[in-house]
Amino acid sequence: MTRRIECVPNFSEGRRPEIIEPIVATVRDVPGVKLLDAASDADHNRTVVTLVGEPKALCAALLDFVREAKERIDLRNHTGQHPRMGAVDVIPFVPLENISMDECVHISRRFAKTLYETLGIPSFLYEQSATAPHRKNLANLRKGGFEGMAEKIRRPDFRPDFGTELHESFGIVAIGARPFLVAFNVNLDSDDLALARRIAHTVREKDGGLPAVKAMGVALDAGTVQVSMNLTDTARTSVFQAWLAVKMEAEKAGVSVARSEIIGLIPPEAVADSFSQALQLEGFSLSQVLSAEG
Repeated sequence: MTRRIECVPNFSEGRRPEIIEPIVATVRDVPGVKLLDAASDADHNRTVVTLVGEPKALCAALLDFVREAKERIDLRNHTGQHPRMGAVDVIPFVPLENISMDECVHISRRFAKTLYETLGIPSFLYEQSATAPHRKNLANLRKGGFEGMAEKIRRPDFRPDFGTELHESFGIVAIGARPFLVAFNVNLDSDDLALARRIAHTVREKDGGLPAVKAMGVALDAGTVQVSMNLTDTARTSVFQAWLAVKMEAEKAGVSVARSEIIGLIPPEAVADSFSQALQLEGFSLSQVLSAEG
């Protein structure tokens, strides 16, 4: 019986191919691991990698991945629009096939321990792997960023789960098990960062907005702004519903949506839901989609 986990490590480089490619190469053509996607964003200065693999092979590949990032990325010289606290910023383990969330929690904790013992990289455990309720939310852990983290981890409530000090060039990484999420960004035809932040505040769940939506407003180098979202349960809020909510809030301010993008992968059911909602289709299902395999 094959057990498969999805892992979506994010690392803090999205501009220099000479840095990005050697890091991604560590997880390319690894037996038992499949590289599905690697999406780099220059404004965020971040690359999101999507892997699927058997637990043992995946963890071995991830160790090489982090080792390469440690050698090539120095956060003391890093800038970008996306919050970050580590050269590899987050490593989520997502149960896919014949494996439970509890097993992924165990695997994530064991990997975090190995990472510290092998490479000296400290970590926070987050989401389902968190050791306390206030440490579950990634945004709570990452608040203050790399620059403020050395001071933050001296506080008893934010000490690393593994390690005691911030690595001087790498920082600290969040590791944990979580459900599948969709990373979805909506760019506005505006340079008004305050507007993007107000819209993010309106649409995100923690401030009374859409369920299962996390959002922040960021400025892009092209002179526009973006509402950057994580949709943690597309059955509760679809991609289309999130897009529509941002569009409606922007239009209240006389601003239009310039474009949108999905970072990484999206489940076919989520595509079908948004497609049917946008076109107001009745009774649409994935069985009506012509497969590329015939």
